[in-house]
Amino acid sequence: KQWYQRRVAITAGMNRIVGLVRTSQQHLLRSPKRGCLSTLGSSTPQKQMQMTTQPLEKSLENCTVGEQVITPWDVQGEDEKGIDYDKLIRKFGSQKMTPELLERFRKVTGQEPHHFLRRGIVFSHRDFDNILTLKEQGKPFYLYTGRGPSSGSLHIGHCVPFMFTKWLQDVFDVPLVIQLTDDEKFMWKDLSLEEANRLAHENIKDIIAFGFNPEKTFIFSDLEYIPSCKEFYWNMNRIQKCVNFNQAQKIFGFDETSYIGKISFPAIQAAPSFSTSFPHIFGEKKVHCLIPCAIDQDPYFRMTRDVAPRIHLPKPALLHSTFLPALQGAQTKMSSSNAMSVVEVSDTPNQIKKKINKYAFSGGRTSVEEHREFGGNTTVDVAYKYLTFFEPDDAKLAQIKSDYESGAMLTGELKKLLIEKLQGIVKGFKEGRAAVTDELVAKYMSRDPKDY
Repeated sequence: KQWYQRRVAITAGMNRIVGLVRTSQQHLLRSPKRGCLSTLGSSTPQKQMQMTTQPLEKSLENCTVGEQVITPWDVQGEDEKGIDYDKLIRKFGSQKMTPELLERFRKVTGQEPHHFLRRGIVFSHRDFDNILTLKEQGKPFYLYTGRGPSSGSLHIGHCVPFMFTKWLQDVFDVPLVIQLTDDEKFMWKDLSLEEANRLAHENIKDIIAFGFNPEKTFIFSDLEYIPSCKEFYWNMNRIQKCVNFNQAQKIFGFDETSYIGKISFPAIQAAPSFSTSFPHIFGEKKVHCLIPCAIDQDPYFRMTRDVAPRIHLPKPALLHSTFLPALQGAQTKMSSSNAMSVVEVSDTPNQIKKKINKYAFSGGRTSVEEHREFGGNTTVDVAYKYLTFFEPDDAKLAQIKSDYESGAMLTGELKKLLIEKLQGIVKGFKEGRAAVTDELVAKYMSRDPKDY
């Protein structure tokens, strides 16, 4: 615990330094006459002013929230309790999921909200109320989610958005598009194009194992689909023309060392938000889109929502989820870049047991006697936090929380419950993965007519 607290202090200090450096860079880049950030290339002062006054809902400048850093590439909380999501709602300008909105969901769908919604794991939204209105009116919409294939196997943190998206598809009975951004990973990681595309196909098999409706689901690799779909590429170009470098720099933190491929990528992630990018599904219809994603992906879609009316297409709606924390603590999310911070869906039961017992940060006391007297701290305990994601029974979870906080349940007993839960989830996933054939992959990736 002392080691972890030192790590928290060091990370907080590093975040302060990063904030000071960013502020210094912005001051250095400011025009002395207009106070606007400079742009690449030469342009007249009048043109620069026009470029920098285009509206954006919120910029990435607001992703550094106090001691927190939330970007598509970096997630750091300010203390061992993890991310302050209420701060993110205020800074990002999204809407909090409310009991009133969940009650409306019940009435519109006739379904009980998913436990992610009930527990605030899906905690924020943009225009989800509009999606419920479309459902009431019997008007179409579709789902869009994705995966950046940086490794050959998913970890359980990756499972969270796919589990929730599968539930949404079942409830709403709507089409779903799933983007594999193998082009992005080629730009950001030390991967060849061939390897990035191979990893995409391995990840597609993992994704299919979640059981999405094959008649209503289209899965695609950017490296394969974009060269063959004029409409997708044209939407990319329309988006690119609406966002100048100055804006992209503010939203995503690009600088003079960024590859031009990185700078252009946000338009690629934005394009699936528009139904006209998929003519084999929607033709030329302008259909609304709902995007379930983790909150760190929001910068892409704040940009997308700003662009949408300027290219005469509907703004996508979003549902934001919290992060599944790393095993070492809630200050950062689970990441494939640190093998000891993750539980892979390819892990054996024994590997899962060892990782949880050895690495999962505990909120327990220093001795059994002290724990029995004062109880454990569920606000920092990783095993308990994982159970909030993967134990769907509200009554059972409430009993676990009560027992642990009262001292009736010890840390080892809590970890044992989580180990058994994760072993069961991974076993079920492996059984589904084993049933995925090349023919089934081809069906999900096919543009042949389906009953969307």
